[in-house]
Amino acid sequence: MEKINRFNVVHRYRKRSLLIAINSVAALSIFFFGYDQGMMAGVNTAVEYYTRMGFAHPDDKGEPVITNSLLQGGIVSVYYLGTLVGALFGGWFGDKYGRIKSIALGAAWAVFGATLQTAAMNHSWMICARLINGFGTGILNAIVPVWATETAEHTSRGQFVAIEFTLNIFGVAVAYWIEYGCSFYQNGESQFVWRFPIAFQILPLLVLFGIVWFFPESPRWLCKVGREDESRYVLERLREDGIQSTGKAEAEFQDVRNIVELERKNAKSQNYLYMLFGYKSGKLHTGRRVQLVIWLQIMQEWIGIAGVTIYSPTIFRIAGLNKDTVGWVAGLNQITYTLSTLVCVFTLDKIGRRWTLYWGSVVQGIVLFLAGGLSRVSIDAVDAGNQGRANTFGGGAVAMIFLFTMTFGATWLTVPWLYPAEIFPLEVRARGNAWGVVGWSIGNGWLTLLCPVMFEALNEKTLYIFATCNVITIPMVYCLYPESNQRTLEEMNLLFAADSIWNWDAEKNYKLLVEQNPELVQAAGRGQSVVDPETGIRKPSRNMSLDPNGMEKTVSEESDEKAKL
Repeated sequence: MEKINRFNVVHRYRKRSLLIAINSVAALSIFFFGYDQGMMAGVNTAVEYYTRMGFAHPDDKGEPVITNSLLQGGIVSVYYLGTLVGALFGGWFGDKYGRIKSIALGAAWAVFGATLQTAAMNHSWMICARLINGFGTGILNAIVPVWATETAEHTSRGQFVAIEFTLNIFGVAVAYWIEYGCSFYQNGESQFVWRFPIAFQILPLLVLFGIVWFFPESPRWLCKVGREDESRYVLERLREDGIQSTGKAEAEFQDVRNIVELERKNAKSQNYLYMLFGYKSGKLHTGRRVQLVIWLQIMQEWIGIAGVTIYSPTIFRIAGLNKDTVGWVAGLNQITYTLSTLVCVFTLDKIGRRWTLYWGSVVQGIVLFLAGGLSRVSIDAVDAGNQGRANTFGGGAVAMIFLFTMTFGATWLTVPWLYPAEIFPLEVRARGNAWGVVGWSIGNGWLTLLCPVMFEALNEKTLYIFATCNVITIPMVYCLYPESNQRTLEEMNLLFAADSIWNWDAEKNYKLLVEQNPELVQAAGRGQSVVDPETGIRKPSRNMSLDPNGMEKTVSEESDEKAKL
């Protein structure tokens, strides 16, 4: 394929080897995302940093005394404003100019922001730098999951994205341990303690920017913009072994081409405002999909991961752990958190997205209620001077924290990032995924500001609020979120074609449309060829439609015409 750079890895690798190579680059971006998230927790505790920024000063024991909590929270949360705006820009850019250019742009922008953060001399400088860094991260978060899902096979799509998010939490763990190690340098009073961890994120970003140019563009985006020869070639390298053709790549290509035609017939050009309200989207119902991904990401934060992360040091201290012990126990929690994400790698494509969320919500809800109760008993024991009882029940609360983060890593960590990259029409897939990042930014930014206030006012009772949110997600997922597992990206338009918001209606309508549009969804799904074996000519497409009633009318008309002949 002369149109694709001869140094592109698509010419060297095939099938699983090529998918692993693509997934490794995507994972590098997700690693940076995790590292960037985890980094500020340690930076905020560095003496030179919080005194320079002017929101705290050390007490006699060296512990920070917060004097301006709004400034402290603002420096952290402004990053999420950057990710929100960056995601919207990245979604538009990715749909217009492609996934590869978008990833390179996001990496370059994030390098610029990280450099400014590293050199920050005051809080105004840091706020601007965090905003810029968040903008680059938002671009990457909007595009990378889309690129990964558009190249993976539908039977293992969840597994590949889950592997990437193992690297995400590994990034959080790396950030923690780097900062833990730096905290001992010059008794933790040097600028190096916080500047080096910030600067470290530049390394994976530079690698990402340098290598992404040598990777293939999404075959679905190529088909959408009319570069069909390149699309067909990339799919052939992704799906065929080069020895004996199975027709699988050609079948998938025809699915993609059919869906491009169908989307353009069923909806007008969509901008972000049109998408949000579903205006002129017809049977594609983009407004419903936007609401689903926004609220799934918001609930990911409100089921408790942010709160547990903030409150866990307090629980560790209640359990009788000293400052140094709290440090390595928190680090151990990050390691078990990372390992727990491997559960999702092996289960997500077997039990599906919905059941993954169900069992996660059940366990997390129970654990948070227990953590709140055990913490209260421990606090009362401390007030009564019974440290032994406090340590015992505090130890139980610590165990609940470990269990919660492990369950979250195995369930709710991945699905809210995978689902938005799966369910949107090809025409607006990057912009659709960007709405998911908007939801994450709102949920995270909102909670970052509220959590300190909530824990100050309610203490351990805040955990009960998060536990209740877990309970709420169960009927929410059951009623509103159709299953995307083991379905091709092209089938999603049929899955969301029903006018009803309820999942059971969506599934019923989907079955009708699959029967009426076999050439649209079954070719890639079953690996069958769309080429007539006797003539070698592509089988003619029927009059595709997302309206089962309209299709029945069309089929009836075709039958009448045949009868007349």
